[in-house]
Amino acid sequence: MTKVVKPHEVQRDWVLIDAEGKTFGRILTEVASILRGKHKPSFTPNVDCGDYVVIINAEKAVFSGANKLEDKEYFTHSGYFGSTKSKKLGDMLENHTEKLYKLAVRGMLPKTTLGRAMLKKLKVYAGAEHPHTAQINKEA
Repeated sequence: MTKVVKPHEVQRDWVLIDAEGKTFGRILTEVASILRGKHKPSFTPNVDCGDYVVIINAEKAVFSGANKLEDKEYFTHSGYFGSTKSKKLGDMLENHTEKLYKLAVRGMLPKTTLGRAMLKKLKVYAGAEHPHTAQINKEA
């Protein structure tokens, strides 16, 4: 019989991921899986059983594609006519690194309250320093 994990029984770890030299999309699929808890044998789809993830050196990730930094755009719209704004991937990586990573991971998580709770466990830092040194258990 399969054991169903209750929310108070979940054991959470802290995972450190160094993005330097790694492909952006490959990092994010790994992060989404860890946040969801799919790497654990006790995975339960309706329970947030994932771990905390800290990404360091986020601005040093590698992008596949020759001109992706100049060509790819992110759009925002407030709902008013003519309010569409766009930012290039290169600008987002330079100025809003954390937002870029969270936007990309959010698309891979469930679009529910559970997914929003999972996204809160993602910490992204552009440089090598982060304030979570006491919690880090292992490196991925």
